[in-house]
Amino acid sequence: MTASSPRPASPAPRSLHIQPAWTAPRTAFRHTWEGVINVDQFRWMVRRDMQDHLAIAQRELGARHVRAVGMFDDELRVLRSSPGSFLGYESKEPRTNWQITDYIIDSLQDRGLHPMFTTSFVPSALTSGPTTVFSDKSRTSPPDDWRKWETLVKEGVAHALDRYGPDIVRQWYFEVWNEPNLHGWFWGGSQQDFMDLWRVTHGAIKSVDASLRVGGPSCGRAEWIDDLMTYGNAHDCAPDYLIAHIYNNDSAEDLALAPFDGPQEDKTSKSPNSAAGVIRGVRAMADRFGFKGELHWNEWGRSFHGVDHRRECPSEAAFIVRTLAEISQEADAFAYWCISDIYDQVGYGREAFYGGYGLLSLQGLRKPAFHAFRLLGLLGTERVAVTGEGLDSFHSAIATLSAPATGHVLVYAYDHEDEPSTQALNVAVDIPAGSRPGRLFRVDSQENNVIARWHDLGAPDYLSRAQTADLAADNDLTPSSVRVDTTTIDSRTTARFPMESPGIALLEIIPA
Repeated sequence: MTASSPRPASPAPRSLHIQPAWTAPRTAFRHTWEGVINVDQFRWMVRRDMQDHLAIAQRELGARHVRAVGMFDDELRVLRSSPGSFLGYESKEPRTNWQITDYIIDSLQDRGLHPMFTTSFVPSALTSGPTTVFSDKSRTSPPDDWRKWETLVKEGVAHALDRYGPDIVRQWYFEVWNEPNLHGWFWGGSQQDFMDLWRVTHGAIKSVDASLRVGGPSCGRAEWIDDLMTYGNAHDCAPDYLIAHIYNNDSAEDLALAPFDGPQEDKTSKSPNSAAGVIRGVRAMADRFGFKGELHWNEWGRSFHGVDHRRECPSEAAFIVRTLAEISQEADAFAYWCISDIYDQVGYGREAFYGGYGLLSLQGLRKPAFHAFRLLGLLGTERVAVTGEGLDSFHSAIATLSAPATGHVLVYAYDHEDEPSTQALNVAVDIPAGSRPGRLFRVDSQENNVIARWHDLGAPDYLSRAQTADLAADNDLTPSSVRVDTTTIDSRTTARFPMESPGIALLEIIPA
């Protein structure tokens, strides 16, 4: 079964009664998912369509920093021979060239975005071995000369400071490598080789400007974090911020290597709670170390599989909201992987929608998961506790209050099955005194779901220009036309509306 063929709706709707504690003390609710977004590789940001996707993310999702690996790749020509060497006019000795990275960073700055300065991967002129990654064969073996690597990093940082100025560059984050624990893929050396890379790179960046923020280890499955903190404390190169990656379906045997906080039965890729357990475990471990810097989850999601059709279903939107409802305050940044289907690690997608990682399709069309982040962004910054009837770990809500009678309730209904069934839900939400329902937004099998519109067209691999324009015209987040009814009993006003599971729905609450 695919995203195009959900099971028939259940004939017996489920009922949820959500009772926010509107008059009780509230807690701070940081929008930790808004700051950082991911692009597959740095090279893609020379493309006009990727620039358009970044503009959407900045405008609609509150993006401020863009992370992409491969900043030092050969395709960006950061360490290559001069063109004059072709006919022997100049030396064939590789030289640095920051023209392409300058263009990319300039384009980000023009949009009010900052780069994550990612020191990866090793230019072929400096590599010590054959290990490569991605279709463009990015070199991932350790450098063959640490002094030359140090010089390259220093020059790149000094050039950025000279071009953009310290006031700008000090707002950036500097990241050392990507997933070095995945040996033979993203790293061709040992763990000790990575620690050497960390020490040299950290020192190179700090030698140019000691105030710049340097983070790592950016490991898959949140590994090596304690190792890096221990090593950094012992060698005067402690990380300024920590970076980890997690996907909910990371393999069960490997999850045992990561910190975990939760029931043992959740310590498996089959559990819907495995990623949350790792995230809580890393938070607890960092606290035990007395770590005071920021903690970033610079890659996370439900599935690490490059093609997963559920990623384009409303269940992905529900997974995102459910996960952030539980753990968004356990770190300082949650960067979902990733913003766009412009992507080529193991192949470039052909179909208009193929189950790719992106929140946006190749044509920049907003998927249901994109709308999840859009609705999360509408929430306030003070959270209200929620209780109710019919709620469980898969069906609940985030409630926030922005003013005495202005709030939002974001309801999520998640189904962890590989082939989720569509079920009708009747939702009741108690709203504050002196208020009334405002707009209702729903993301489900039909509403705010460009995939459904695409199937209506026959699911063509290649959208015509007219089809793309038609889908784009109906692709903004749109309020539902469904009526929201209210009842008042004993001074308690309740708003009622239907929604679907899997799916999400946001109710605005405004002054009466």
